[in-house]
Amino acid sequence: MRRLARPLLYGGTVFIVVGLGRYHAQFVGHYYFHSAQRLPWNFAFAGVLCLAAYGMGLPDLDRRRSAWGPALAAGVSGALAISVAQVALGSLLLPRFVVFSSLLVAVPWFAACVGIADIGRSRDEDRDRVVLVAGPDERAALEADITGDLERPAVLVASLPVEGTRTEDPRCKPLIEAVLRHRATVIVLDRDGTADETIVAQAARLHENGLRVRSMSTFYDEWLGKLPMSELERMSLMFDVGELHRVRYGHLKRACDVLAATAGLLLLVAVLPFVAVGNVVANRGPLIYRQPRVGRSSRTYEILKFRTMTPQTAVSEWTDLDDPRVTPWGRWLRRSHLDELPQVVNILRGDQSVVGPRPEQPGYVAELREKIPYYDLRHLVRPGLTGWAQVKYPYGASASDALEKLQYDFYYLRHQGFALDLRIIGRTLRSVMGRGGR
Repeated sequence: MRRLARPLLYGGTVFIVVGLGRYHAQFVGHYYFHSAQRLPWNFAFAGVLCLAAYGMGLPDLDRRRSAWGPALAAGVSGALAISVAQVALGSLLLPRFVVFSSLLVAVPWFAACVGIADIGRSRDEDRDRVVLVAGPDERAALEADITGDLERPAVLVASLPVEGTRTEDPRCKPLIEAVLRHRATVIVLDRDGTADETIVAQAARLHENGLRVRSMSTFYDEWLGKLPMSELERMSLMFDVGELHRVRYGHLKRACDVLAATAGLLLLVAVLPFVAVGNVVANRGPLIYRQPRVGRSSRTYEILKFRTMTPQTAVSEWTDLDDPRVTPWGRWLRRSHLDELPQVVNILRGDQSVVGPRPEQPGYVAELREKIPYYDLRHLVRPGLTGWAQVKYPYGASASDALEKLQYDFYYLRHQGFALDLRIIGRTLRSVMGRGGR
């Protein structure tokens, strides 16, 4: 049902808007000859509503949040956007009846689709019941990670130590007994577990009966969207990187970056006077903040942002989420993400990409190289305005956070391609529209 919720939401939205448009044309407005001209506006309005719903996180909301607030926000923002577009284009072919009646019907439909997705999510979690066989460090890491933002819902029902699962007695089958007792559907083995013949033999018996068996790295990749910390060094060379090993992808990605940055440059020119006035009134000092960052092939470049901190801020300190050095105007720029907009210039220069690992300061990179020998692998590709680590992990402000984000960076390097880039852009849009600032 979770997979069904999204096509229901989008398909239902199109049906609602087009259906009400046809109703108005035939029974209210009697515009038989103009209905063909109105139809594209109906589809445009449906598309805007779908985009607004996606941006608000629908239908995949956290079950702790009420669906009605985001559903109403999506409907109202979609109605306002299409109304402004009509006025700007001087084409008032979409009747107010269609806009307001669609809003009244679409909002409860959005909320209903969230409920359907929530039911499906609960069923998915009960379906993917995981038994883990691992050492204490790996067990502790997975127990913490599986409660976070998962790509596929799952619940950890049992954790077994490797020593307690290993057995030479043919009558003793600890792994099989645990799976039957907890009605597990997935078995995850760490490196020591996969190296033990008696554990693998038990897993093979279960695999024959339909259970899925995964290594730690494969489970992290499929269910959590990252590589486990314990596997980073071993896996660092065991996958292709799109920008290095697929030349066509690299060229097309760069062409898309230039097109996107050109559109972003127009937006930058449009908002620049507004930001400049706000800077003079509430954030006195330089408008643009320049800072060295480490890019592709470890080359240092100068990143551009709208300044959000006091002018005397030191560049060598980690930035906290609620950093007192951020000015009130700068805090608003961060919440709206407008502070990132000047980076379109960096993208046009070739310093950055739209999607890629977060660019870090040279001092931090030198520090992390000492602590993480394989950290430099993230510099095989251009850093990004947004990235998989940015949308999957909350704002980090320490070396330990950088290590956590590196697991997501390795996932991105391993799966780099247009499909993943589009997912990241979509989730970034959701973050900007639905959850606010960093």
